[in-house]
Amino acid sequence: MLVCLLFPLALAACGAEPVWAPDAAVSAASYSSGEPPSVTLFTVISTRTGGGGHSALMIDGRQRVMFDPAGTWYHPYVPERNDVHYGITPRMRAFYIDYHARETFFVREQRVPVSLEVAEIMRARAEANGAAPKAFCANAVGDVLRATPGFESMPGGFSPLRISKAFAELPGATLKDHYDGDPDNNSGVLMIEAKKAEELGIVAPNGHRQGSRVE
Repeated sequence: MLVCLLFPLALAACGAEPVWAPDAAVSAASYSSGEPPSVTLFTVISTRTGGGGHSALMIDGRQRVMFDPAGTWYHPYVPERNDVHYGITPRMRAFYIDYHARETFFVREQRVPVSLEVAEIMRARAEANGAAPKAFCANAVGDVLRATPGFESMPGGFSPLRISKAFAELPGATLKDHYDGDPDNNSGVLMIEAKKAEELGIVAPNGHRQGSRVE
């Protein structure tokens, strides 16, 4: 009976959604922060239970990208290729945090300095990972981290909090928590961005309009 009950859930978790923005869009969106190379782990945590809800990586090397496996965040200015988002400017980073931080969740930001070589290796690992199935965010983040020199100690599995705890023990790790009192339904943020895009006639590089993906 247990197998019968879990089987539909397993099937539901297998629906990875591949997205592939064209070369021109990815090239045009490329953004270099000019900051020292680093890797930032974002963990979305419940303000009510303390449970982990999502994991993602911001990789800052020759360009800054966001590896957001099985995530729902989307912006028309940010082309995506299978969970890797390009063009993570300070504004897009802030929008990513604001999208996830709300009354019921806060965002934990943990950053570690790395060499440019390590940052580029991690970006390559993220790009090669492919689209992660639903609920596999922590699993995908852990896989990419462990495949990168200096991060071999990162745990596997499906717990965002376990990865966050291990990440905090890395040399030079810093931590900052982002809170926001917005209602649990964050559609207001999406609607504002969607209206801006509509007024400008902007369509996303992958053919979707802002607001077409909601959490």
